[in-house]
Parts: sequence; C-alpha cells; structure tokens
Amino acid sequence: MPTAWAAFWQNVRRFQSDKVNPGLGFRNAVGVTLPLVAGAALGSISAGLAMSTGALNVAFRDSDGPYVQRARQLLIGSVVAGFTVFAGTLCAHSTGMVLTLTTVWAFAAGMLVAVSQPSADVGVMSVVMLLVYSAVPLKPERAALAGVFALAGGLVQTGLSLAFWPLRRYLPERRALGNLYVALGSAATSPPEHAAQAPPATAQSVAAQNALATLDQDHSIESERFRLLLIQAERMRLSVMALARLRARIGREQPESSALTILDRYFEICTKVLNAIGGSLIVGVPVSADADADALKEMGILAERLRQPDSARSPAVEAMAVDARFQMDALAGQIRSAIDLASSATPAGNSAFARREAGKRWNLRLYGTLATLRANLTHESAAWRHAVRLAVCVLAGDALARGFELRRSYWLPMTIAIVLKPDFTATFSRGVLRLAGTFAGLAFATVLVHVLPAGNAGEIASVAVLMFVVRGWGGANYGILAMSVTAVVVFLISLSGVSAKEVINARALNTVIGGAIALLAYWIWPTWERTQVPEAMARMLDGYRNYVQALVASYEAGNWDGLDRARVAGRLARTNLEACIERSNAEPGASTEGIRSRNALLASSHRLAHALLALEAVLNTARNAPPRETLRKFAHDVELTLCYLSSALRGSPLAPEALPDLREDHRALLHTSEVDSGAQDGPYALVNVETDRIANSLNTLSEELLRARLIPTAERSQD
Repeated sequence: MPTAWAAFWQNVRRFQSDKVNPGLGFRNAVGVTLPLVAGAALGSISAGLAMSTGALNVAFRDSDGPYVQRARQLLIGSVVAGFTVFAGTLCAHSTGMVLTLTTVWAFAAGMLVAVSQPSADVGVMSVVMLLVYSAVPLKPERAALAGVFALAGGLVQTGLSLAFWPLRRYLPERRALGNLYVALGSAATSPPEHAAQAPPATAQSVAAQNALATLDQDHSIESERFRLLLIQAERMRLSVMALARLRARIGREQPESSALTILDRYFEICTKVLNAIGGSLIVGVPVSADADADALKEMGILAERLRQPDSARSPAVEAMAVDARFQMDALAGQIRSAIDLASSATPAGNSAFARREAGKRWNLRLYGTLATLRANLTHESAAWRHAVRLAVCVLAGDALARGFELRRSYWLPMTIAIVLKPDFTATFSRGVLRLAGTFAGLAFATVLVHVLPAGNAGEIASVAVLMFVVRGWGGANYGILAMSVTAVVVFLISLSGVSAKEVINARALNTVIGGAIALLAYWIWPTWERTQVPEAMARMLDGYRNYVQALVASYEAGNWDGLDRARVAGRLARTNLEACIERSNAEPGASTEGIRSRNALLASSHRLAHALLALEAVLNTARNAPPRETLRKFAHDVELTLCYLSSALRGSPLAPEALPDLREDHRALLHTSEVDSGAQDGPYALVNVETDRIANSLNTLSEELLRARLIPTAERSQD
C-alpha cells in the first residue's frame, strides 16, 4: 500500500487523458479571441479586452454536458461576470469598500461548497473577477459599460457552446444512456465476483440520471422516450444482478446442472442485445430489427427450457430455477421495450415516474438551497470553516498587497481564492501545481515576448493558441492549466498597454506570496477529509433506511411508482461516501490502519447495497404473494439498526446490545417459510436469501464501525 505522501504526489503528477477535449478547447479559444480581433480591427482594444475577460471566465463553466444544464450554467456565469465587473470597478475608488466587499463575497463563495460544486466554481470565479476589476476604478457610467461588455463576452462564449443545440439537441443525454446500456451488457457477461464490489454500472447510472434531470420541463416525444429508456435500464440492472446471483447459487449447489448452461447462453444473448442498444444510442442509428428478433426468440426458448422439469435437479436447484425463470421473463420484456424505445418508436406510460428531485419547482429548490446554507452556518460544518478561512485569507492577502503597494496586487488574493479548497488534498496539490505552473508559464511567456514580432497580431495569436491548450488539455492536469492560464493573462494585460516584463515580475511575486498564505492558512486550520467520513457514512445509512422503508411500503401497497427517488438518493449517498474515503486515504498523515478500516467499511456498504437492490428485484417478482408479518418485523429492525448507527456516527452513545437481533429476525423468516405451504420453494425463496445477506452485511458493518472507533459506545462515553 503506498504511503499517504506518495498518493499525494501521485495526485499532483496525474494526467487524466480522458479529460482531454480539443473540441471544447477550440470553441473556447474562438470565444476569447473573437472579441480581441474585433476590438483591434475597430480600434477599441479596451472594449475587446473587457469582452474577452467575460468570455474567459465563462469558458471555465463550459462543458460537454446536457445542453439545458450547460445553458443554465453559462448564462448564470455571464450575468455574474457582468455584475462582478460592474461592482468591482464601481467600488474601486474606496479601499475600505473594496476590502469589505471582497471579504463578504469570499465568505459567500466559500459557503456555496455546501450547495454544489458548480455553484462553488461560480463563486470562486466571481471572487477572482472582483479582485481583478477592483484595481480599475471607473465612473458609474463607465463601470456599467464595462459590465455590459463583460456580459456580452460571456454571451458570445455561451452562443458558441450552444451553437449545435438545434441540430444535436439530445446528443449528451443519448450518449449517457448508451454508455449505461453498454455497461449493463458488460455486467451481464462479467457480474461482480463478490458482494464487496460496487454494484455494476453504478457510475454510468448516476451519470445518466444527472443528464436526464435537465429534461423535466421538456415534454416532447423524444424526452419522454429517454425517460422511459432510463426506467428500463434501471429495471434491467436489478434483474441482471438477481439473475447473476441465482446463477452463482446454482453453481455452488449443483455444478453439473443443465440450468447453468441455459443461464450462460441467456447472459451471452443479453450482452449482445444490450450492447446493440447502447451502440445505437451512442451512434444514433436504429437497432437491427432482424438480429434482435432472433435474439429475443432464443431468449424465450431458453426460458421455456428452464420451465421444463428436470429430475436431475435437486429440490433446491429446482426452486432457484423457478426464480430464475421469473427474472428471465422480466428481463426479456424490459429488453423488448428498450429496443422499441431506442428505435425511436412512440413512447408509452406515465413520464412522472422518471422525474427526480431536480425536477421540483424553482421555489422549492430555492428553499432547499437556503435550508442547506442555513444548516451549514455552524463551526461544525466543513463548508462554514472553508468560508471563514477563505474570507479571512482573501482579506489578509488583499490588505497586505495594498499595504505594501505591490504592483498588480490583485494577483495575491486571487491566488489565494484559486488555491484554497475545502479539502487538504485539493488545496495542496493545486497549490504545488499552481506555483510550478505559474513560474513555467511566466518563463514561457517571457520567451514568446522576445520571439514574437511587436504588435497586437502576435499577442492575439498567442492568446488563441494558449487558450486552446488551457481548455483542451488543462482539465487533464492542473499544472498544465496553471501554466497556460498564466501565459494567457500575461498577453491579455500586455494588450492593455502594460509592458510584459512588468506583468511577469509582478505576477511571480504575488503568486508566491498568495500561494504561501493559502497553504499556511490550511496548515494552521485544516479541514481533514477523514473527519468528514462519519457524516458521509451517516448520510448513506439514512439514505438506505429511507430506501428500505419505501421498498416495504411499495411492496405492501403494490405501487412501485415512488420507489425510484429513494433508490437514487441512496446510491448518490453511497458514491459520495466513496469519494470522501478516497480523498481521506490520500491525505498526508493517514495511517495504514485507518485506510484499511475505511476501505473495510466501504466494502461492507457495497455488500449492503447489493442485497438491498436484489431484494427490490425479488419483491417485484413476489408482488402477488401476500406480505408476511415476519418480513415487516425484519424490515422494521433493519430501519432501527440503520437509525441507531447513523445517530451514533453523529455522536450519540450506542450500546452494542441495544441493536436489534437481525439473526433472530431472519430465523423467524425461515421458520415462516417452513410452516407456510409452498413458501420454501415459492416466491419467498429469494427473499429469504437476500434478507440473510442484509442481516450479515449490517452486522458486519456494525462491528467494523465499533472496531474503527467511529462511534462512541455507551461504556466509552462514561470514561
């Protein structure tokens, strides 16, 4: 296992080739360069620079995400850029007003990490622009004009990003769904080897959910088709998991059973068809009707073969074969529906089932955002600590730069705002790469200044090329981003009439001081990611508790329409915990014991996720069987266990003997199966298996939490 420092330096040096995007770099380079060319041609380079600055800042909000989501972010970025330029230039006459404004603005930007990462990015961008333009005092009418120019530059960049929307309106959503179906095909061929692995296609499922969340106000036939495709994919994901688990159980019980051959062939066909559906969505061509008709016909034949009695099968294998047949029939129906939808047929069914939390009315979303911010206004919140740290450091840096009358003093607090992040790893890796990239960029810009011919043409061309590198390759490594951005800024300021030599020297000095302040502040008052693991774990357990409650309620009511939201919320909470643990493991000072303990907790949570998802699949199969009182008791005690554990993770003492006895609850379930006629071999069989896994995974998770000392026991709290 690598040391924490080795993991940190690996993060610094990492080059993520999957984030290289020349197309994005090209359109952003055009958006930044176009105003400069127009300004130079019309003899108003200052107006061109203002527009280019707005386009530059908005460019960092651009992406290849869904067009609706992209448009919203770019338009908000454009408005924020214009207002920030106006506020900065208007308040620049008063040092006291500037310091007050930047401090409050930095605190607000820091608090936005509690809302979402895109919100936090917009906040940091606005702080940077405010600091830059607070060094350019203008009269009110001139300040308003500068803000309008910055807004116009942002709108130019927005227009370039959305130019192909009418022609390729649903391309990002279609690709996200296609990737999900291809991942399901891989899962059918190679299901997880053990339950400690994450459920298959998790990342692709989350990406598809996020992509389609922007279509909630779109009621066209195409958007309805995408919603139904996502519903079918989620149903298939559950069926594939349940069928793979049945295949494994049959293999352990009777390795020579003919059912294994049938299931293996069935999985081969599923993989072929799911890959064809995914490929058609990604490429944008219809699914081959003839080939898939043959595949669906063979799937039906295989299900019929499994229906036929086989004296060579043991009673246990025969019962599992019945359950497998149910899953095969369900999966075949889901695939038929997906083929029809992927081939652009008219969709059917109610679209409300696919609408998620992001589809709430705007006023409810606003209330939720305010509630989140209000809940984080406490020193126990990592967002609050980050906001205070950011505000204090920006204020100190700005005051220091102004007090010593440093040239281009805004670079000092600007560096602080860019480097300082909520977690240790991001702050120090960005700090190291920011300093190294800045000096490399300054050196590169110095060479170009001496090589290029004098005049605006060479500098504008340099901006275009460097901006192409910034957005095309900057996402792969922050060092490349810092180096290229530094050189871009040198040439932009040089276009305003300031000598390149003065820009280079001033930026070097301010960057060093700003970076040192940011790193020193974080070292003095850190927010260690590993301290956030208990809360992230508690939120995941809360999500699972809500999922269990919704699952049992849906089973008893026979109405499954409201279950999707609870399942998605639990999955998102689990993936957030995974990211939190990954960051905490990379922190300097993380012990080997702590890393192993957190990884064990993660494996236990994966096992629990497997069992809960499989339980949903088998309860769907058993929807016509009457609910048993013993299942209600088991579900109630599972909810109680999750509630106890999440409360303990938040500091409430827990006596281990107070946890419900899930093993006894499961024994009662088995006893009910033995007493009830046909329950042992009927639809309840897989329910018994998955509840056994839930009991085992929850008991293991409880023991791991106690062993890791993440929760206080009642005895320990009295010491």
